[in-house]
Amino acid sequence: MSLLRRLEQVKEASETHFAQENPRSGRKIQKNRDRYEDLKMTLHHRVVEELGQDLQASHTEGGNSGEREKLEDKVKDLVQEILNEEMPSLSAADREEIIREVVAEAVGYGPIHALLEDEEISEIMVNDSKCVYIEKKGRLEPTKVVFRDEDHVLQVIEKIVAPLGRRIDESTPMVDARLPDGSRVNAIIPPLALRGPSLTIRKFARDPFTVEELISMGTLNSEIAEFLKACVEARINIIVSGGTGSGKTTTLNLLSSFIPEHERIISIEDAAELQLRQEHVVPLEARPPNVEGKGEITIRDLVRNSLRMRPDRIVVGEVRGGEALDMLQAMNTGHDGSLTTGHANSPRDMLSRLETMVLMAGMDLPVRAVREQISSAIDLIVHQARFRDGSRKITHLTEVLGLEGDVIVLQELYRFQQEGVDEEGRITGSFVATGIRPKFSDRLEAAGITLPASLFESDNALKLV
Repeated sequence: MSLLRRLEQVKEASETHFAQENPRSGRKIQKNRDRYEDLKMTLHHRVVEELGQDLQASHTEGGNSGEREKLEDKVKDLVQEILNEEMPSLSAADREEIIREVVAEAVGYGPIHALLEDEEISEIMVNDSKCVYIEKKGRLEPTKVVFRDEDHVLQVIEKIVAPLGRRIDESTPMVDARLPDGSRVNAIIPPLALRGPSLTIRKFARDPFTVEELISMGTLNSEIAEFLKACVEARINIIVSGGTGSGKTTTLNLLSSFIPEHERIISIEDAAELQLRQEHVVPLEARPPNVEGKGEITIRDLVRNSLRMRPDRIVVGEVRGGEALDMLQAMNTGHDGSLTTGHANSPRDMLSRLETMVLMAGMDLPVRAVREQISSAIDLIVHQARFRDGSRKITHLTEVLGLEGDVIVLQELYRFQQEGVDEEGRITGSFVATGIRPKFSDRLEAAGITLPASLFESDNALKLV
């Protein structure tokens, strides 16, 4: 059958499907749709017919970058061959665009494939089939990317979750997953998503940011970096707090990079995001329940199990519930130097959140006992915030001193002092030491680490570049 005839059939089928799926919507097929949209669909069908087994294996197994490139070359060659035979009059520019999009549809993730390849984009938000936003350099921007329809969005979601053994349908309309490169994915579909399937992808840098890069970005300064490195090496228990998208995972990666190579690290996460570069690392990932509601392995289960794995350090990606109690008990029973993150608006709020999470463990503990656990386990709170210019900065370094009466006493060591906004709308300010040496200084010295007194002097403030 000729390509033109197949094109007519695909067009008729797609229009019929649209009419059946949207009988009350009042929307008509877009007049200004891409003139080659139907051609791309037809070519995609041909590619699936010819290379179906290779494509299926790639999606199921993930595949390495070399295998992926070979498959992309196969698809390009096949599409080029078909176009040469059937539509030789196509311009070079149109031909290149068609080949690129068919390859993205067959091998990658359709319309958002180019966004995933762009290293400057940190988040992709598909609100519905015709509305896609991105976060770039800390700012939200609309894109011109569109999907054909809701089914097209669903196909991309299926392509992401199927290789992981996950499913998404009306009975389980929400799913968390990750791409082979570690990007975190959340998908939600009708009836929960009223405007159609929605997809959110949080991307992570292929290589974690170095200290120098974070200093140049204004996340912290060299004094704070030196202090945090000393704290990690001296096995101080640290929790990184902050709001959604404030850069907690990036900071946790930075802190983890300071852990000495010879120590055994057990990392525990809901969805693997940490990029630990040490050799002696055992990464663990929670597992959701299966279709029958069985087989779930929670963060709490993994924290408990990690205690039997002879860890030198336990790194928990984020505490959200009852696992906070097990994490605190681990910190209090010889597993010093543990690291974790939590959602909160301030260091004080982080302590309140920890109280709530401990109570979620189902233990009927008095509040004072909970606060004793927290105050004796946590040594330092690193609080981070995302500012309106899109920048992420460590805003507080706060020491947990202990319990006085029923109140946990905090002591601020460093803070970010905002001074204004420059001509380009960027936040300006300084990192300022409060002039107080941490109470755990003796632990730093016991570890053989001597920090200069100037590090804590109150007039020690570095202007951000």
